[in-house]
Amino acid sequence: MIRLILVLLFVFLFLVLSTPLMLAEWIIGKFNMPLRDRSSLAIVNWAFRCVIRLSGTKVIVKGEENVPKDTAVLYVGNHRSYFDIILTYVRVPRPTGYVAKLEMLRYPLLNVWMYFLHCLFLDRKDIKKGLKTILKGVEKAKSGISICIFPEGTRNSTDQDFLPFKEGSFKIAEKADVPIQPITLVGTSGIFEDHLPFIRKQTVIIEYGKPIDIKALDKETRKNLSAYVKDIIADAYYRNLEELTELQKQRA
Repeated sequence: MIRLILVLLFVFLFLVLSTPLMLAEWIIGKFNMPLRDRSSLAIVNWAFRCVIRLSGTKVIVKGEENVPKDTAVLYVGNHRSYFDIILTYVRVPRPTGYVAKLEMLRYPLLNVWMYFLHCLFLDRKDIKKGLKTILKGVEKAKSGISICIFPEGTRNSTDQDFLPFKEGSFKIAEKADVPIQPITLVGTSGIFEDHLPFIRKQTVIIEYGKPIDIKALDKETRKNLSAYVKDIIADAYYRNLEELTELQKQRA
């Protein structure tokens, strides 16, 4: 329970004490948006790294060299934990907005930082509004802002390893002409979701696959893009799950 208390206390204090920084970031954005993008990224990344340390999470990262540094990308990954966002955001090399559920707007102060970080709020109940959100993501990607989306549509809390990947999740990459960057996360639900309400020490594996250029794919693969990307992530998932299981046995 102590880890949960420490994480919640840190998040609360960060959001409250960073209020002056929010004002400063807002002012900076009025005159120099690229500077605000860099400074907001650095501030939130510092906070997320603190959360990772407080949670006692050890991260094994593979394939990070695959992530393009000179262009925006559409990050696509599996999703089983709130920590998926924290663990992946600290590794992005450029401003990146995450596609979040509309309900996240309810949280004061947090929603301000999400706005500064170019996050998009998706109304999953309204198709038209959802389409508008995707189009905003296209514009951001065209302007050089990477976007991260979890195509399962929600955290997977079932006994299945994956939920179906939604086709619409890939429209940002198609319409903005940016690469798809697969991310595979293994073991993240072991930090919190597997034993609510406790946060426990956990080793997780994050693997970045090779970026996918949609235009380089054949017609049939482009037609079944969601299944193609899901297979890539699933292959890495089962391979790394085996490795993580073996590591846990050795430490038991």
